[in-house]
Amino acid sequence: MKGFISKGQHPFFVILLMLAFMLGGYFIATFIYSLLVNLIFGVNIFELTKIIENPADYPDGADILLLFQGLVQFFSFVLGPLLMLRLAGHNINDYLNWKKIPVMGLVLLAGLLVIIIMPANSLIINWNAKLNLPDFMQGFEQWARAKEDELAELTKMIANFATVPRLLVGLLTIAVIPAIGEELVFRGVLQRQVHRWSGNAHVAVWVSAIVFAAIHVQFFGFVPRALLGALFGYLYLWSGNIWVPIVAHFFNNGFTVFLLYLQQTKTIAFDVESTEPMPIYTIVLSVGLSAAIIYYLYKQFMQVPTRPASIAEASAEQHEL
Repeated sequence: MKGFISKGQHPFFVILLMLAFMLGGYFIATFIYSLLVNLIFGVNIFELTKIIENPADYPDGADILLLFQGLVQFFSFVLGPLLMLRLAGHNINDYLNWKKIPVMGLVLLAGLLVIIIMPANSLIINWNAKLNLPDFMQGFEQWARAKEDELAELTKMIANFATVPRLLVGLLTIAVIPAIGEELVFRGVLQRQVHRWSGNAHVAVWVSAIVFAAIHVQFFGFVPRALLGALFGYLYLWSGNIWVPIVAHFFNNGFTVFLLYLQQTKTIAFDVESTEPMPIYTIVLSVGLSAAIIYYLYKQFMQVPTRPASIAEASAEQHEL
């Protein structure tokens, strides 16, 4: 299929196009959302702004926000980039997956890695959360901490997963859709285009990881999120298959949602939202196991054969920058 958008567009313009399609997805999601909110909750469009600004003041505020988040993520982060790729004439499977899919055991191990690395990451989370900025950045630090507290309160209100139905809704809106959408955007398109632009795979991984961390607007969680994004990026780079970072991303978000469910049902006493580091022996074990798994995955993924169709797809995209 000949694309409405040229495959040979400069990476900068491809990224701008993706943002435009994501913005279009946002407007479509907002329109559908206004209809569904009225149908499900009996809330008209004129009340929506007040509810979104102060969801705690409304009985269905948390559910209304979850619906909004799920729709926006789906239309902006999933459908928007996919539509752009199709209009550019790309075969989506060939574009996103230049290698054959690895054996399922390796894909699941990539997901398990994200859980095993959590104790080690807790040390970085604690350092970043307690980071004190220089005096000349006090204004920014106050703004960032206020924003952090505001998002934390919003998350606490939304993250009510004390029943199985709410757990399933949480897994869909916080784990499944974001895992697919964010990996499509940050690894599938952004990382690939930065790689084309810079000619350096490592630059591409880290640029996409930094942007991934920045869009969450949580400065005091920026470093661990950027490192997590880089891990997803390298899993994609080595495996050559978008489903590997998607599964890893799902394990990360889904495991947190499941822990919240266990905490809220009093099954465990562990504080999921704590920024304190985990016990040192778990951190040491986490570092050792994670390093071994990363090395093993790297060696195994590098042996996965390239798909001939994806080579042709990549060649068609090349142009003079």
